[in-house]
Amino acid sequence: MTDETFVLPILPPPQGLETIAILKQLSQSHRYLAELKGTSKTIPNESILINTLTLQEAKDSSEIENIVTTHDDLYKENILIHTNPATKEVFNYAQGLKLGFEIVRNEKLLLNKHILTIQKELLENNAGFRTQGGTKLVNSQGQTVYTPPQSATEVLDLMSNLEKFINDNDFSDLDALIKMAIIHYQFESIHPFYDGNGRTGRIINILYLVLQGLLDIPILYLSRYITQNKAEYYQVLQDVRTKDDWEHLILYFLKSVEVTAKQTIDLITNINNLMQDYKTDIQTKLPKIYSQDLINNLFRNPYTKIEFLEQELRINKRTAQNYLDKIAESGFLEKTKIGKSNYYMNNALIKVLMNE
Repeated sequence: MTDETFVLPILPPPQGLETIAILKQLSQSHRYLAELKGTSKTIPNESILINTLTLQEAKDSSEIENIVTTHDDLYKENILIHTNPATKEVFNYAQGLKLGFEIVRNEKLLLNKHILTIQKELLENNAGFRTQGGTKLVNSQGQTVYTPPQSATEVLDLMSNLEKFINDNDFSDLDALIKMAIIHYQFESIHPFYDGNGRTGRIINILYLVLQGLLDIPILYLSRYITQNKAEYYQVLQDVRTKDDWEHLILYFLKSVEVTAKQTIDLITNINNLMQDYKTDIQTKLPKIYSQDLINNLFRNPYTKIEFLEQELRINKRTAQNYLDKIAESGFLEKTKIGKSNYYMNNALIKVLMNE
């Protein structure tokens, strides 16, 4: 099939997608996703995981688009120390994901107007859906292998169709994880925005799992799997267009759910174990300043600062500084000065997040 003859299909996709291989992998993917959902409840404050894991997802997703930053710069950006444009883009991704989660949690829907809101947060512009031709996909030989819908009307029609597929469970009785793979393929193929399509599409993946009740909070960061298997990712997308090969696309995404769910279960377990160690040790060594809210603060922000403690513990600035200095002197944090301000790094948490 040549690029010129390919027309993006209207959803739902063809029948017969639930092959034996897909059903077998589907069972594994759901098993570990359910385990992840349960494991996430072991952390006492959901914002700890939302804050830390959305930053991880943002970093990995942005790397797919060759937007590269370091963990150090990203954590600095999270406490509003502006570093470089790449780090700001990654931070915006994390903010867009959090905003999308609040929308889905409150509205119980993921409509096109919500996707536009997320994309606006991501790119800090209000360009909206494309009204002009989209960028063609070119292979290493310079040949055009895929051209997205070029007219504004076609983009709107396809996005309206996708919106129904996302939100109306009666529109298709396919399993939600199969639908997630199809939604991702369709969104990326529509390529509705001038920029940020890949990142927005990967946010939609996570939000759809929350929308379907498969996750309570957005913590399954599939982007790491895609980064590590990037060539296959682009191949399975293209094989649907050229070979009508839906099976390998769906298997790719089901496997990504299984693998990343296992990784995230291990990560949350390690965070939880470290929190328990900090809780026991700080309670023993610094009983006068210990509180669960203090522990939550130290794990919500890999880099923290005096203002965070002031706001979250409702204490004055001098008391907050005294607390953080004592915690740093006891070896739980590392105090550093950036510019005129002091910041406090939870190095043990950072090592866990970086899988060291």
